[in-house]
Amino acid sequence: MSRITFELPERFVFATEMQVYISHVNQGGHLDNAQLLTLVSEARVRFFRWLGYTEGNVAGFPIVVGDLVAQYKSEAFHGETLRVDMVPADFNRYGFDLVFRMSELSQGREVARGKVGVVFVNKADRKVEPVPQAFQQRLHEAAQVAQPTAG
Repeated sequence: MSRITFELPERFVFATEMQVYISHVNQGGHLDNAQLLTLVSEARVRFFRWLGYTEGNVAGFPIVVGDLVAQYKSEAFHGETLRVDMVPADFNRYGFDLVFRMSELSQGREVARGKVGVVFVNKADRKVEPVPQAFQQRLHEAAQVAQPTAG
């Protein structure tokens, strides 16, 4: 089986920082793969909060994760601070990819990269909905003034 490779965009619009807690570490002494997803999920929640939304109400619609890709670049260890940079990409009718890069803050060592596929759904019937225009407009406005900082 071939390994996943994932190219990063040139620019990110959002960044947040998180510490690796002992509960994030596995028996191998490094960040557990399931906990990586937990940290990426927390970063995703912070991304939507930065735009003024909750995941349960993004311009009137909840979002769900449709797919996820992660490529590990190095280990992360207890006590390290990680920076997660994010940017929306590859919009389609019903959603987009939220591309991420996770790096250890003090040395800049890349830990992981990937993307989370986000899909908008209707609250009542849980069927996919088109990306709301209000969200696209808010994202455009935020991206114009964005200076990636920890949020």
